[in-house]
Amino acid sequence: MRVHQPVFDRVIKKCCDLDPIAVAIVSPLSEVALRGAIEAARAGLINPYLVGPRAKIAAVALEHGIEIAPYLIVDVADDFEAAQRGVELCRVGTCQALMNGSLHPDHFLQPTMPEDTGLRLKRRMSHAFVVDTPNYSRTLIITDAAINIYPKLEEKMDIVQNAIDLAHVLGIAAPKVAILSTIETVSSNIASTIDAAALCKMADRGQITGGVLDGPLAFDDATEPEVARIKQIDSAVAGQADILAVPDLESGNMLVKQFQSLAGVEAAGVVLGARVPIILTSRAANTKTRLASTAIAALLAQKDRQELSAVSTGFGVLLQSKTWLSSNGSEPQ
Repeated sequence: MRVHQPVFDRVIKKCCDLDPIAVAIVSPLSEVALRGAIEAARAGLINPYLVGPRAKIAAVALEHGIEIAPYLIVDVADDFEAAQRGVELCRVGTCQALMNGSLHPDHFLQPTMPEDTGLRLKRRMSHAFVVDTPNYSRTLIITDAAINIYPKLEEKMDIVQNAIDLAHVLGIAAPKVAILSTIETVSSNIASTIDAAALCKMADRGQITGGVLDGPLAFDDATEPEVARIKQIDSAVAGQADILAVPDLESGNMLVKQFQSLAGVEAAGVVLGARVPIILTSRAANTKTRLASTAIAALLAQKDRQELSAVSTGFGVLLQSKTWLSSNGSEPQ
């Protein structure tokens, strides 16, 4: 019998001892968007920068009885400028995460993409849903259902690696990654099965690290132990996947929305592989989902701070070592 342990509650609890992070909230012009940001601030997760037309933000707050007086409003002319200003706040280090309010995802993400002025790094940016469902005993990550429409093999490699890194932050030491397709055998007639097999071999060769991959696997192969047993699939992943890597955005988006609509499932959303975590949920996401998404971003930001601190400490030790060696005439020439 499966025992459900609420994923969102566990994620939020992990942030209890963390300092709040500064988050640029882009165009919080709906009740759920503004309330979600303020609830995250009250929970001690974030210091919100409400980026949008001041008069419109104030009108939403007044209409729905949301107290915004303690929080900073970055007044801009329109949604387009709000998205640009939010990215700039993150790019210069004022904010440690970016969050969508009520913008269409395309308009929200557009300013993040340019290499010179956006938030892109060398790795491909991708989106991941962290799913909280009473019908599955494990934390489940679904990727990518929001950004990469028809990813190529190398892009899928980055998508999978991003999801593995997220799983580590959530406390899954060796996440099991199911590369999904329609069947569990490789067929030249179904391109996603070939990509799945290639990704598994890339993991064997160290091009993808930190997780256990298998594929192609159908959805029920990946999540139902009994199905894997009946089909005689000998796999360390089948029936117990932590990550579902979908073939393309269409299939992933439909999968998540079917979960939400028919099974009462909640899905927190975050964009990975950028300079900062980017919180991207459904525009209709409720307050708890937005709170969980913000908590995930806080955990990712903490990881970034720790890595930066480690690099800075290591660089400082190196400089001290070189100075000591130089002063003692021992540095090699």
